[in-house]
Amino acid sequence: MKNTWTIFRRELNAYFVSPMAYVVLVFFFALASVFFYLFLASFLQNQQLIQMQAQQGGRFQPVNVNLMLIRGLLLNLSVISLFMIPMITMRSFSEDKHNGTMELLLTSPLTNWQIILGKYFAALTLYATMIGTTLLFMVLLFFYGDPEFLPILSGYIGLLLFGAALVGIGMFISSLTENQLVSALVTFVVMLFLWLVGALGSFNSTNWSQQLLQYLSTIEHLDDFVKGVFDTRHLVYYLSTAFLGLFLTYQSVESTRWRG
Repeated sequence: MKNTWTIFRRELNAYFVSPMAYVVLVFFFALASVFFYLFLASFLQNQQLIQMQAQQGGRFQPVNVNLMLIRGLLLNLSVISLFMIPMITMRSFSEDKHNGTMELLLTSPLTNWQIILGKYFAALTLYATMIGTTLLFMVLLFFYGDPEFLPILSGYIGLLLFGAALVGIGMFISSLTENQLVSALVTFVVMLFLWLVGALGSFNSTNWSQQLLQYLSTIEHLDDFVKGVFDTRHLVYYLSTAFLGLFLTYQSVESTRWRG
């Protein structure tokens, strides 16, 4: 545990010593702010329209801020994450391989799992920090409005699990190459495929293949979380995907150790 903590601190410091962490955080927050503004403007416009109709004798229907604003915002945060996570994970192993420090790690009194978990939790912490910056939007909504708390909590849990799975995949891809740009590009392509694979199910005539493709889709499992539905099937999917990524990373690191 002590060795894992040492690797974790080393990796986290490396993120914030370089401009990478600040670039990721600033770009993510800027894009998230644009989406928040657009959803908020649309929400206020719809609310104003409904109030005008009620004043003219129409039936007043209260606007659900979770349904019309927060749900769409959280889903769009997952889209932005597809671009940010490759930037977070691309240096995990690729940088060590390029700089020649990978050999030092493998010959040190550290196990593969200590190295992998230390790097994984450092990357996941940066991702969680990135997502956490958007809590400012929720504070503003609670200050000026009356959103439901549990769907927001469920949505953020879903985003963290979504990130945990994709960070594991990005770690594996980073362990395969010493080129950080190649790692980032391949990670993005794989994550985009997993994000879109559910849509391919609509083109399949067989029911089992459609269900399989939808189950493999990362966004299909996130959708229930942002609706406030906590289903253990989605929890199992994200944790299994994260473990698969870490297990493949272990096999990649182990092969590097034997080749070295």
